[in-house]
Amino acid sequence: MKKYDNFCRALTNLADIYRYDEPYDNVVMTGLVGLFELCFELSWKAVKEVLAQQGFPESQTGSPRQILKTAYQAGMLRDQDLWLNALAARNNVSHAYNPDVALDIIHQTKESFYGMFIDLRDEIDRNWRLY
Repeated sequence: MKKYDNFCRALTNLADIYRYDEPYDNVVMTGLVGLFELCFELSWKAVKEVLAQQGFPESQTGSPRQILKTAYQAGMLRDQDLWLNALAARNNVSHAYNPDVALDIIHQTKESFYGMFIDLRDEIDRNWRLY
């Protein structure tokens, strides 16, 4: 599964977020937000790919919100609200020039989103992979 493999590589890169501590300079802050954004994009697209392989008709939508809701209903995601918060953070990335927005995304990633991505990877590996 190409999209899933790309997500796993992005998740490996996202682990670097823990190598940096505040205060972040502008380049580091921008890079950390970018790592989150890339991992989020690849995660929901991987979920969409898995749902399509499993025959879910909702996988035909281009809406990340619909894909996440379908994956939650199917049992692939544990915490729908957390995923929707991550979607909102992804939507705020365009405002990451504002240090407060960027810091909020970084804090949420360290505190919640990274673990959420790990849970998704583990869930797909255990229960959703078609070989």
